[in-house]
Amino acid sequence: MVSLTNSFDDIIHGRRTIRKYDNRKRIPREELAKILTEATSAPSSLNMQPWRFIVVESTKTKEKIKPLLTANHIQCDTSAALICLFGDLQPHSNLTKIMQGSVDYGTMTPDIRDQQIEKLTNYYQRVSQEQIKNTILLDGGLVSMNLMLVARKYGYDTCPIGGFEKEQLAAALGLDSGRYLPLLIISIGKAAEKGYQSYRLPVADITEWL
Repeated sequence: MVSLTNSFDDIIHGRRTIRKYDNRKRIPREELAKILTEATSAPSSLNMQPWRFIVVESTKTKEKIKPLLTANHIQCDTSAALICLFGDLQPHSNLTKIMQGSVDYGTMTPDIRDQQIEKLTNYYQRVSQEQIKNTILLDGGLVSMNLMLVARKYGYDTCPIGGFEKEQLAAALGLDSGRYLPLLIISIGKAAEKGYQSYRLPVADITEWL
């Protein structure tokens, strides 16, 4: 178990996109589970939490994914794991469970739970798939950034990978490609390189004050 990095400045400013990892360093599953648990504190539209994770640790499954990567093969070969993030195009599939969980936590009354279930069920019956997809893309970005920052807190580094055959990834991992939308692959592990600080545009160049 690694000791946690407590400095928020170090987490934010020390994060780098790391492509090469020390492949001798594995991450205990219970630690990866903690990272995912903390990452999923991210907000999501209507709190539907539509993200789904496939954590690829085995060499066998990595070799199955590798041909689907446009590049980024070194991340596949050396990382402790590849975290494949999908969005559920049926985001309301856990609606009742989420609402009941709010009741159990004491943040919602049973009456409000029932009202919310009815209201959101009606909403998802009329909303378009394109709207659902756009929302899932936003929710996926929120949880992905959370995940990379939490990983840094635990002493691990990451690389977000968007270059892969998205229409093939779900099927390769045994998921229903009609329901689960591939969003991102995040490599994670102990860095074997320093990475570098990339240039950021000044806030004055990208901000208007009205």
